[in-house]
Amino acid sequence: MMNLPASIELVKIQLRRRPWASLIFLGMCLNLIIAPAVYGAAGGEIERSSAWAIGLLGLLTLGLSIYLFVVIFQPERF
Repeated sequence: MMNLPASIELVKIQLRRRPWASLIFLGMCLNLIIAPAVYGAAGGEIERSSAWAIGLLGLLTLGLSIYLFVVIFQPERF
């Protein structure tokens, strides 16, 4: 079994090699937390697949708003 520093270095290498795949994976992992909360808040009135879609839409909206906030207040970087 690998030790923690080697595992962290491997993750850094993978993030540099395939950033989009890593971001999609992290988004799906975050959705594992968000989707059950959405499903529970709806009281069972929506299907589980709809809860997953709403969770992903929420994550996408949050990411886009953070990106636009950075672009507006730091335009020289772009």
